[in-house]
Amino acid sequence: MDPVKTLGEETAVTVAVPDRPRRARGLVSEIVVSLGADIREGRLLPGHKLPTESELVGRFDVSRTVVREAISRLQASGLVETRHGIGTFVMTPRAMQATFRIAPEDVATAADVIELLELRISLESEAAALAALRRSPESLSAMAAALAAFKVAIHADSDAVPSDFQFHVEVARATGNRHFADLMTYLGTMIIPRTRLKTAASAPEGRLPYLERVHHEHESILDAIRRHDPEAARAAMRTHLSNSRERLRRAQPADDAVNN
Repeated sequence: MDPVKTLGEETAVTVAVPDRPRRARGLVSEIVVSLGADIREGRLLPGHKLPTESELVGRFDVSRTVVREAISRLQASGLVETRHGIGTFVMTPRAMQATFRIAPEDVATAADVIELLELRISLESEAAALAALRRSPESLSAMAAALAAFKVAIHADSDAVPSDFQFHVEVARATGNRHFADLMTYLGTMIIPRTRLKTAASAPEGRLPYLERVHHEHESILDAIRRHDPEAARAAMRTHLSNSRERLRRAQPADDAVNN
């Protein structure tokens, strides 16, 4: 009951008026907004089961009819799906259902490779900083082994792509955050520009000096990670990938096709 303020300056009478009835439509919206926020903000994750109908009735103090209407609206929005006899489960929101994909055909020119390098600069610079904070003796050994393999490969007249890629994957793994490594693994060796373009062969200084410079940049990254210096690791990775981008810009016209 809602109280009404006193009547008259000296009157202390309080008159009670009935509460306004809660409208079913507003209650449905209240549940939709609340559960929708739980889903979008990660309190209910894709694949998780929603509370039962009875639990929602108790939580929101509404009828089963209101709960069923709210669930129907969430279904129509693509946020949940009901599996008969099992329950209602959270789906990936529609805004997130688009599949992220970088295929080999998407890295077909020097301009494409430069765009991928720009993505890597933001991603891997932060990965290097996290690796410096979290690296273990095992991860340091794995990074060092990749660099040793790289050095052997470049002096064996190889492009050293596998060991180059492995080093970057090991940095990602050293973050302790599997999503960095998962994304690097998804991208694969095509993240290394010379798998798509003749960057080493066309380098003005020649193939071996070019690859030795790449090796020294890798060593700077590992040294900063080994020293537990996240700022230096971030800067070293950014310098390495920015140098790769600039070397590519100098070596290749922006519309050069891939070396297949």
